[in-house]
Amino acid sequence: MTDKEDLYRRLFRTALLIRLVEERIIELYPSDRIQSPVHLSIGQEGVAVGVCDALNRDDLVFATYRSHGFYIAKGGPLGPMFAELYGRLGGISKGKAGSMHLSAPEAGLMGSSAVVASSIPHAVGAALSFKRRGDGRVAVAVFGDGATEEGVYHESLNFAALMKVPVLFICEDNGLAVHSFRHVRQSYRLVEHAATFGIRGRRLEEGWDMLAVRQATLDALAVVRTGVPFVLEIATGRYKEHVGVADDFHFGYRSAVDINAWKARDPLIQERALVAELTPGVEREIATAVAFAEASPAPGRAELLTDVI
Repeated sequence: MTDKEDLYRRLFRTALLIRLVEERIIELYPSDRIQSPVHLSIGQEGVAVGVCDALNRDDLVFATYRSHGFYIAKGGPLGPMFAELYGRLGGISKGKAGSMHLSAPEAGLMGSSAVVASSIPHAVGAALSFKRRGDGRVAVAVFGDGATEEGVYHESLNFAALMKVPVLFICEDNGLAVHSFRHVRQSYRLVEHAATFGIRGRRLEEGWDMLAVRQATLDALAVVRTGVPFVLEIATGRYKEHVGVADDFHFGYRSAVDINAWKARDPLIQERALVAELTPGVEREIATAVAFAEASPAPGRAELLTDVI
């Protein structure tokens, strides 16, 4: 096996793990054992996997409420993730944070947030601290295209450009803000907009291609590690509804035709032999994680006010 084949296999397995984890969440959700709303990233796994594989372990990622993929790809522990979704004490935040606020600081995934765009300035602040310490790390802000309409995004670009901090802005562009298409919301193009602040950027159309995402991230990081920000916009496709575990084509705001075009290029669908080979081991890993969550105790009244500041 060549180095490239070994790399692809590693990326593929992580992407498959993310997808099968979320498919397991879909199976569990009707039972009400999962105690929080979930925003699934099925169809978007290539972005999380490609980006995180290009990072160093001590680089920090600040993600969104749709962060299962980034949590797993950055190396967050699977058992505590499921326990968190279950609302159990064994969860990463003792069951208090739920799906939308995952974190794994020991793996470099900092707090995710349900508030759109709120983690972007946190990444910029972390990058400023890295610059002042001179430790060579970078911070990554992950957000959807809808977040770029928030004032704090523009403020963060301005501050990052002025202070020349090592931050990589990653936009997962699935073209939607809930049910609203980008072309009816935005009069700007992201890369051109970043250039008005003097920030370099690039758009990658092949968000299904884990190797292409990884290489684009490495290229962007080569710029960021010189001490300046960079905007990387990656086109991708969200297969499921905005929040929840179902399909939503019956609402009529989008067509299955568009998603089927993404599925036709999706390696987790098209490469059936590799999926069949890797699935048993991945499913055993997921089963162990679910069992951990099932065995973890529910919090009692004594936990009600703990960890509250």
